[in-house]
Amino acid sequence: MHDVLIVGAGAAGLWCAQALGQARSASGAERLSVVVLEKTPRTGTKVLASGGTRCNVTTTHGPDEAARLFGTRGERFLRHAFRELTPQAVRAQFEDWGVPMAEAPLDKIFPAEGNARDVRDALEAAARAVAEIRLGSEVKSIGRDGDAWAVRVADGSVHRGRALVLAAGGKSYPLTGTTGDAYPWLRELGLDVVDPVPALVPLASPEGWVHELTGLAWQGGEAQLENGEGKVLQRRRRPLLFTHKGISGPAAMDVSHHVAREAEEHGAASGYRIRFDFYPHLEREEIRAELVKAAGMPGNPRLQKAIARLAMGPMPRRMFDAVALKADVDPGVTVGALQKSQRHAFVETLKGLSIEVTHPLGWDQAEVTAGGLNLKALNPRTMAVNGHDGLFVIGELLDVNGPIGGLSFQAAFATAELAARALA
Repeated sequence: MHDVLIVGAGAAGLWCAQALGQARSASGAERLSVVVLEKTPRTGTKVLASGGTRCNVTTTHGPDEAARLFGTRGERFLRHAFRELTPQAVRAQFEDWGVPMAEAPLDKIFPAEGNARDVRDALEAAARAVAEIRLGSEVKSIGRDGDAWAVRVADGSVHRGRALVLAAGGKSYPLTGTTGDAYPWLRELGLDVVDPVPALVPLASPEGWVHELTGLAWQGGEAQLENGEGKVLQRRRRPLLFTHKGISGPAAMDVSHHVAREAEEHGAASGYRIRFDFYPHLEREEIRAELVKAAGMPGNPRLQKAIARLAMGPMPRRMFDAVALKADVDPGVTVGALQKSQRHAFVETLKGLSIEVTHPLGWDQAEVTAGGLNLKALNPRTMAVNGHDGLFVIGELLDVNGPIGGLSFQAAFATAELAARALA
């Protein structure tokens, strides 16, 4: 009989194990018997793959601002967790473990050496110092056995623990071992699980002109996602990347869970569109004034050269041509030859290029999962599951998802921290 069983040796499971050891040590209490069960041959596989193998550990935002990025429901649930383990505390902990951190654009924190393995190794070492980690232990079922939780593993063995922490992850990046194993376990306990859908995932577009821009990106724009009724669901001021299948980059991926949910329920996200503002920091009248000013310049410059004077600098030729054609303007036109109606149409397109999107590109390209255990089933101060004594759920198994930028790891670490303190 063990004191605590943790299923999953990813970011949440490893943090929970080490935090449990730290909390017991700080209180002067005897060390607990903790076993971490991991189905794959190594720990932190998804940590190793994250951020292009660089691992965006957390965010530069403060705790309240970070929680707000999870939306109203997510903010309410995570507010306490993020205050108890702030992004700044996560950074400090890794630095204490000998992994210097560095800030990057878009509010990100990476290991200074840019190596996700440093992050995984630090987590694993801290967890192994206080817990036993059993690799290749695929859990097949969980259940109560008297006063204990019983966990049956694929080899037929059964592990018993006074408490059980589920940190098995969602369904994103299934090659790393996160294949949604824990959802049936939760449902068998009578718990409400919101159907999982891919999140932080590229979006497919049927529009040919989009595919022709493959490989081009715009750094400083703002994406606005609209549903079939024209309702604005979310806005994100982040880079957009055009691909051979549609659109990617943080601007598209941060809002993708809405499209994924609609596609899951109806087969496709009918009528969904991204309206992309290339110059969110400029009002329409400011752009019009710049074009009128350019029309009076010596040499009557071409339209592409005129907009290069705006704050974001030159636009790639193929991208400019696509924007102009969408506005029904000749890409080679001079500014002075623009009719007023054409200038208006061009500015409107710069401030709201419309891109049809139909569905996400699937679990293999999703960075996280939207959906999971309904938050109403948990105590947000402990991650304990209501009505199931000794059961805790943390990390990506929860029905919370935030944008790109280290927020998912922050949520994993913070929810794991609360569970560890409650168990300690």
